[in-house]
Amino acid sequence: MRNYVITLCISLLSFGTTEAQRSIRLGYVDMNYILENVPEYKEAQAQLDNKVAGWKNEIEKRNKEIDQMRKTLENERVLLTQELIKEREDEIRFMQNEILDYQQKRFGPEGDLIKQRSVLVEPIQDQVFNAVQEIAKARQYDFVLDKSSELVMLYADKRHDISDQILLSIKRSSKRNQINSRADKQELEETEALTLDQVEEREEREAEADAKQTERERLIADRKATRDSIQAAKKAAFEARRQKILEERQRRRDSILEARQKIKDSIN
Repeated sequence: MRNYVITLCISLLSFGTTEAQRSIRLGYVDMNYILENVPEYKEAQAQLDNKVAGWKNEIEKRNKEIDQMRKTLENERVLLTQELIKEREDEIRFMQNEILDYQQKRFGPEGDLIKQRSVLVEPIQDQVFNAVQEIAKARQYDFVLDKSSELVMLYADKRHDISDQILLSIKRSSKRNQINSRADKQELEETEALTLDQVEEREEREAEADAKQTERERLIADRKATRDSIQAAKKAAFEARRQKILEERQRRRDSILEARQKIKDSIN
């Protein structure tokens, strides 16, 4: 990478000498920022991470089995014949070689990790690179650097950061592939006619509207909860009074019945 940086610096100086008539146009992107904001990339990366976690768990499981076999062999070594000891040691070596083969199959230079990354991630990275080239050509940039790479950028003016333009281009490309009706096409054409500042302004307005809608829904929910609480309290108080009245009536009936019974008993 250091040689690459030196080569790039020399290229820039040479380009600046031969093209002294005009200034060099430089732009830069933050590839990590872009990829983290592309939903398809995050989904693909999550799928890949799940696969890698499963492979690592399988390796760890097999290593634990081998460790247990070693411990068992050491504990029983004095009780075993040399032939049995050699047989178990051969079995342990065989399982170790199996694990090494499995690791190579999953994580080797031509393993499943590389293949899966190629299938899941690289198409999205290619989409990003295509968007970079498209915008670089449209803005007539001579060079576009990646801020998140090993290339050291001692200073970078934000106005040369085209990361958001790249994201906007990717979103628009994704929407083009999702067009199902004439209305969708018209909406897309209207959206693509907007500049990045206009898009950000609209997204900010939509975010504020969503926040207000969320606040309204919260207030409505709070009012409903308060109303339900009051109604529940009134209902509980009513039930308590009703129960008290019923109990009082029952006591009176019991008292009357008890008095009548005493009169009957005294007459008899």
